[in-house]
Amino acid sequence: MSALLAVPLGGCDGNWQSALDVYGSAAISLKHLIILIVAVCSVVWMAVMVSLIVALWRKRDVQPTSSEPARERRMTMAVVGAVIATILIIGTFTVLSFIATRALNVAGQDDLTIRVRGLQWWWGLEYVGPDPSQRFETANEIHIPVGRNVRLKLEGLDVIHSFWVPSLTGKQDLVPGRSNELPIRAERAGVYRGQCAEFCGMQHAHMALLVIAEPQEDFQRWAAAQRQAATPPIDEEAAAGLQTFLAKPCGACHTVRGTAAAGTTGPDLTHVGSRRTIASGLLETTRGSLAAWIADPQTIKPGNNMPLVPLTPDELRAVSAYLAGLK
Repeated sequence: MSALLAVPLGGCDGNWQSALDVYGSAAISLKHLIILIVAVCSVVWMAVMVSLIVALWRKRDVQPTSSEPARERRMTMAVVGAVIATILIIGTFTVLSFIATRALNVAGQDDLTIRVRGLQWWWGLEYVGPDPSQRFETANEIHIPVGRNVRLKLEGLDVIHSFWVPSLTGKQDLVPGRSNELPIRAERAGVYRGQCAEFCGMQHAHMALLVIAEPQEDFQRWAAAQRQAATPPIDEEAAAGLQTFLAKPCGACHTVRGTAAAGTTGPDLTHVGSRRTIASGLLETTRGSLAAWIADPQTIKPGNNMPLVPLTPDELRAVSAYLAGLK
């Protein structure tokens, strides 16, 4: 079982994701719709079962009589009534579903905008705005302010993915060559687990993300820290790790702002040490987890695009110390 289970998730600090444990306006609307549909369908099922039992019970004692035409008329009326009720129920569900779906697409011009890219098998995130100096990138962990609408611009870069944080909003696909949008809003501070909801390959189940909703002041401090370049290491071992990181192919795939590493194939690692998890929710971010991931990423997450980079034990310890210090 992943170390992620130790991370408190959800509005009630649970470690699950549920469309019935909701803390976002869109998710609340969807929950009400789900409960209504289940309740109505349960009543319909019980009515059908009772009617069937009564019909079977009466059939044993029914004898042909001159009242057969009257019985046929009653059966015809019952069938017509059932058809009308079915049309009304389905029509009502359709209208309510349309209303609930519209709630997923309400966005304002002043919303915080985050570009979300789905890749096999991780999430690339870019906080965008009118001022280019305010933009920054991160991965697999979305921070949002409580009580503010956030607009997610969804893009798929390889195959179709689906973004879903059930406690906050509904699902929306990330389709290559097409840009979709999904508003998200948290009414309560907490850590909410999300998941890719569209089968996207062998590691689909290991493509999770966290949405961390926090007060506006805390969000502003986090965002200001994320905009900063990586702090140069002062520890001797971490400094050696930086040199190894730049000497090896790591910088060809990853970016660490403030260094010569400017790759765009893999996640931005500028502040990777401050994230709760690595490998898209698979491991808790510790120096040991970082070392294990670097040493053999294919055993931990088979099929991912990170190659095995040969490192000596001393180099591995140094690189893991450097990455763990990127906060």
